[in-house]
Order: sequence, then C-alpha cells, then structure tokens
Amino acid sequence: MPYEMIALLMFSSMMLMLITGQRVFGAIGFVGAAAALLLWGTGGAEIPFSAAMKLMKWYPLLTLPMFIFMGYVLSESKIADDLYRMFHVWMGPVRGGLAIGTIGLMVLISAMNGLSVAGMAIGATIALPELLKRRYDKIMVTGVIQAGSSLGILVPPSVVLVLYAMIARQPVGQLWLAGVIPGLMMAAMFVIYIYVRCRLQPDLGPALPEEERNVSTAEKLRLLRAGILPLVIFAVMMVPFVNGWTSLVESSAIGAMAAFVAAVLKGRMTKEVFETSLRETLAISCMFMWIILAALGFGAVFDGLGAVKAIEDLFTQQWGLSPWMILVLMQLSFIVMGTFLDDTAMLVIVAPLYVPLVGEMGFDLIWYGVLYTITTQIAYMTPPFGYNLFLMRAMAPPEIGLRDIYISIIPFALVMVLALVLVMVFPGIALWLPDTVYGK
Repeated sequence: MPYEMIALLMFSSMMLMLITGQRVFGAIGFVGAAAALLLWGTGGAEIPFSAAMKLMKWYPLLTLPMFIFMGYVLSESKIADDLYRMFHVWMGPVRGGLAIGTIGLMVLISAMNGLSVAGMAIGATIALPELLKRRYDKIMVTGVIQAGSSLGILVPPSVVLVLYAMIARQPVGQLWLAGVIPGLMMAAMFVIYIYVRCRLQPDLGPALPEEERNVSTAEKLRLLRAGILPLVIFAVMMVPFVNGWTSLVESSAIGAMAAFVAAVLKGRMTKEVFETSLRETLAISCMFMWIILAALGFGAVFDGLGAVKAIEDLFTQQWGLSPWMILVLMQLSFIVMGTFLDDTAMLVIVAPLYVPLVGEMGFDLIWYGVLYTITTQIAYMTPPFGYNLFLMRAMAPPEIGLRDIYISIIPFALVMVLALVLVMVFPGIALWLPDTVYGK
C-alpha cells in the first residue's frame, strides 16, 4: 500500500474514533502505536518511548502547571468577583454597560488564566445571573459570555500559544506579544458592537437604575484598585521575561507565586481554595501531557511516512493551489474540526502537517500562530457542535435553551471572522509589537 494511503487511513481512523466519543489522547495514541507496529514490527515500540523522552526533556512544559495554578488561585479566591463589581459600578450607567464591562472582565481573566474554560465558568456563574437580573436580553448576553471567554486563548499568557510554540519551535514571548493587539482589537470590536446595538435597541441592555448608581467615590476607587490587582500580577510576571531578565519558566513561577501571595494578603487563601486549585491544576496539566505525548508519537509515524511532503505535493503540484488558497483551506479545516474537538487536540493533530507546510510557503510562523488561535476561537462557537456552545448550555440557567445559545453567537462569530480577515490582510497587526520589542 502506498505511504500516502497509509497516512490517509491513519488520519481517517483517528477522526472516526474521535467522532465516536473516544478520549482524544486514546484515539491519537492508539492509531499512532498501531500504525507503528504494523509498519515496522516490534521496532515501532521505540516511537512512543522516544516521544515520552522528548516530552520529559521539554523544559518549557513546566510553564503549563504554573499558569494554570495562577489562574485557578485567582478565580477560586474570588478576585474575579471584585473585578465584576468594579465594572458593574463604573460601566453601569451606560446602555449595555454591564455587557461591555463583562468583556473587560473577560480580558482581565484571560490575562490571569490563559484558558477559555475558566473565562466561561466565571462569566456564566458571576456575570450572567447579574445581567439577566437587570433585564438584559438573554440572547445577547449569552453571546457576550461566549465571545468574551474565547479571548482566553489569545491574550497572554495563553496556554495554547505556549503549546503552539513548543510544537512549531517558535519563541513563546514573541507569540504572546503577537496575540496582544489582535486580542485587544477583537475585544474592542465586541464592545463597539454591543454599544451600537444597545443604542439602537435600548431594551437589550438598559442602564442601571439611579439608586444603584449612587456609589461613593471612595468605594469606586477601592473597586478600581481591586481591578488593577490582576494587571499588577501580569506585569510582575511579564516585564522581567520581555526584558530578558528571567526565562519563561521562571516568569511563570513568579506569576504563580504572585497570585498565591495576593490571595494570602487578601485573606482568601483558605484550605479549600488551595486544595481545589492544586487538584484542578493537576487534572488539566495531566490532560495536556497525555495529549501531547500521544500527538508526538502520532506525528513521528506521520513524519516517517513522508505525509507532510505528500500533502504539499498534492496541494501545490497536483491541485495547483496558490499559497493563500492553501492557507484559507487550512483555516476552514480548523473550523470543521472545531465542531467536535478542543483547541489543544486540533493543534497537536494537525500541527505536524500544517506548520512545516506554512513555513515552506514562506509565511511567518508567529503570524500563523495568531491566525490558528483566532480560527479556533471561531470554531469553538460554530454550530452545530461548537465546543463552547455545549459548555454554555451546561452552565446556563434553564431559561436559556440551546436555540438561544445558537442564535446568540452569530453576530459575535461574524465579528471574529472580520478580525481574522484583518489580521490575514494586515499581518502587522500581529507582528508589529513583537518586532518592536525584539528589535527585528
């Protein structure tokens, strides 16, 4: 059997197992191990062993549990509650102000955590009940929570960009900086949409009643200080790294320690908070480790088959596609896969195929990392099986049905598509900041 057919059979077998609900690492690892044994006999057992050794030698992988622990400490210690109260007071008098404040909350949570799931959980449990209680339109605010939570995988310290950096062998610092302006741009586009929509249809997001606006200046300043705390933690972590004073792993440890100290000083580091943060950190870190281990083994078999070269020849020689057409097809494939896979699984499955091809076509891999991240954000919210849609359904109150969730995301998904197009057409949006900081 030609190697191209073997590669296609491997990929289709893996996708079939994923569609039937198998665990991601189990499906990827099983197909990779089975193919290695069938192709090379018992010698194929060296591939998963080699992948395990490679994983253990990835020193930057230590950043994952640090960032995850930092995020859970800040969220479990209810510092996010202070953030929302700050936005509630400062933005309440504006039509749609609480929804706009929720986007601001999501940006700050993203800077604390780097995972979209954490933003979704905090938004659904803290912001959504408050918005519904103040007669905000349930469809619009459901979309606000989902769109805002997606910023977690783009705004640094994005865990997904750390994984992309490891797989694509690109500097994490440059990828983080590349995500800053696109992430803030997307947040600003969400805010503009909410503001304009609520100006045209005031019943969707009424301003706060007069009695709730009467908050003393001292209380406003106290809440503002509470909202600045996550930014201080972010600066304490990022400034030494960007200036080259610390390594990525050292900066992640500084961030985790700063979050822990902040929770202790505010008197919120209880035994329950500490145990929950450790337990969740261990669970998510182990999940990432298993997926990466399986993906490394699968990718090694693919490389051995020459699948990357075969796909490149198919696109450029047989089909005669231009580099830009190939890039668009890649982004569309992410959106399709995103209907039933999370961002990490998509990355580790297709990165061995796409990243070398993108480099061969002459595109910047830092820029492509931002494109991948924005595309997976869109895929997360694309009906009928977007990952975030079902997370939202699990967390939303009973009065919000699946139909409401599907409808709510349409305008925000269109805004994200516009942001993706802007970054594709104007690469400087993503590359200007890392080029400026690193002096390219």
